[in-house]
Amino acid sequence: MNFKASILIVDGVSDKLVLMEELLQERYHVRLARSGEDALRIAQQAPRPDLIVLGGALADGDSLRVFHGLRCQVLSNDTPVIMLIPEGGAQLEECAWRDGVADMVQLPFSPAALLARVATQLRLRAADGMLRDQHRHFEHLVAERVREAGLMQDATVLAMAVLAESRDPGVGQHLLRTQRYVTALARELRFVAAYTAELTNEHIALLHKAAPLHDIGKVGVPDAVLLKPGKLSDSEFAQMKLHTVYGRDAIAGVERTLGGSNGFLRCAREIAYSHQEKWDGSGYPQGLAGDAIPLSARLMAVADVYDALITARVYRPAFTHETAVELIRQGRGEHFDPDVVDAMLAIEDRFKAIAAEFPPPKPGSEL
Repeated sequence: MNFKASILIVDGVSDKLVLMEELLQERYHVRLARSGEDALRIAQQAPRPDLIVLGGALADGDSLRVFHGLRCQVLSNDTPVIMLIPEGGAQLEECAWRDGVADMVQLPFSPAALLARVATQLRLRAADGMLRDQHRHFEHLVAERVREAGLMQDATVLAMAVLAESRDPGVGQHLLRTQRYVTALARELRFVAAYTAELTNEHIALLHKAAPLHDIGKVGVPDAVLLKPGKLSDSEFAQMKLHTVYGRDAIAGVERTLGGSNGFLRCAREIAYSHQEKWDGSGYPQGLAGDAIPLSARLMAVADVYDALITARVYRPAFTHETAVELIRQGRGEHFDPDVVDAMLAIEDRFKAIAAEFPPPKPGSEL
């Protein structure tokens, strides 16, 4: 069964209505209206018109007024209207073009001209619809490819981070937890005026992706130091501290290979290099203090220490959430950025929920 386009013919002259109906009904589904009121009523009924032929001599208003009423109340922007223009109707024609009528046919009309104009406008409407469908499909495909690329990047980053940390017993789901702590802290801190401009949604997304790489430099620390169950000697601790330098250098090497950087790599490099700095300047590797420490690293410091405290070690049991929060509170203004600690205190229940969702391993279960 062939689909017939629906055409609404509006005209106050009965003879003209009948003539146009006879001309078009073989090819199209035709409905007739003798007034603007009838046109509005019929246009709202199924099937909605694919095209309107709009004449004059309407009892309840001129053709332009009816056109505006149809456009405002019923028609979509892509429904073409062909207006019949009487002889000497140059002013009407000018107004009609200006207001968005799709095409004109001069009266008295030529049947062949009317048929051709109707067919052309319906073909244009169909082509526009096809282009819109193709555009929507293309947008969907692009969005899907971007989503897939993002998932692949996330998986690659996480795989790199897990590989670097897999030599460290007890890593468990540490990366997933700290990633979520950092994101939660950033989302809370963005409501503080001093951080609103920096902590945009885009930057928070970069923090989320980069956080798992904070300890990637541990891959360069000797096993004898990294896996030592007891307290490190001064020389061993000096080697351990170099993991921040190794992490920075690894990411900087990627930037050199690519011939440039981007927001993700810069954020990852900041976190890897500076997450062991302390607010009072007593941290490493540079001894930075206060705002000289990148915000990304200050966020990571709180997330990393909290997670270390609630994770059991060979040489000590895990601290409770409450104890871990209190110890971080005591480090406010010394080890940690006061604003970041305040953000954590405001969302400590969120930290507790993340830890429950990705629980740390029990002692001995990681080996």
